[in-house]
Amino acid sequence: MVFIQVILPVILIFFSGYIVQKIFKVDIKPISTVSIYVLMPALVFTTFYTTPLDSKLLYIVITALLIFLALVVVMMVITRLSKQDTEQESALILLTAFANSGNYGVPIVLFAFGKAGVNYAVPIMVFHGIIMSIFGVYFAARGQAGIKVAIKTVLKQPTNYAIIPAILFQHFHIKIPTNFYESIDLVGSCAVPIVMIILGMQLAEVNPRKIDWKNISVASIVRLVASPILAYFICLLFPLDPLLQKVIIILAAMPTAATTAMYAIQFNTKPQFVSSGTLVTTVLSFATLTVLLSILH
Repeated sequence: MVFIQVILPVILIFFSGYIVQKIFKVDIKPISTVSIYVLMPALVFTTFYTTPLDSKLLYIVITALLIFLALVVVMMVITRLSKQDTEQESALILLTAFANSGNYGVPIVLFAFGKAGVNYAVPIMVFHGIIMSIFGVYFAARGQAGIKVAIKTVLKQPTNYAIIPAILFQHFHIKIPTNFYESIDLVGSCAVPIVMIILGMQLAEVNPRKIDWKNISVASIVRLVASPILAYFICLLFPLDPLLQKVIIILAAMPTAATTAMYAIQFNTKPQFVSSGTLVTTVLSFATLTVLLSILH
């Protein structure tokens, strides 16, 4: 059964963070800061250092950008029609435009398609991370501080500065001494499980009674239903390998990225609302992903 084989193992990792937070009431912000400023840059560097720049990577970049832009446009149209303010618009974009492709998507792809699927999922996850570190930070900071501060904050994100040296090292075959590379890889390999646990901890802080069900219902439909449909039609524009197409669609169907809640906490952009949306989309995704995986298999 798809749920037991693919979804349940991932839920158990989230649940461990949930239990820890319920019992010990840990301060999440310092952990999220370490994840954003140390673990994720290391993961980005090692991934681009080891990933060849070929046409498949180009298609990954183009499709990821198109899916992201389509979702932002959809959400902006909805928020303008419903006359939401800038902060609420930013929070809704955080909920809908950024998929949890890393700490949820990669494990799902691993259990569903094995290592061959993961070889596609990791570069997609990294590029989603790049989009997140630029536009996610921008929208999170824009909600409270305005556009100028948002742009300055984006320029301070270390993840953005891990990409260029990694690509240059890979392109010019500059070999990092094994002991140094293993240190970077060790730190980067911690990123996905730590962020999974952080998500579980964040979900434990959500008060179901304070959930804005109207806005979160809209965000959930866009995130879990509209996004994979958009991804499917965008994939049809390119000559993609069938497995790559499936991985792109599945990652587009993931719930809201855990990192959005971390950014919402970091920049105080409706953190309770964003965390609530992360919880709701994550719970609903157990059903929607089970259906989608059954269709794609």
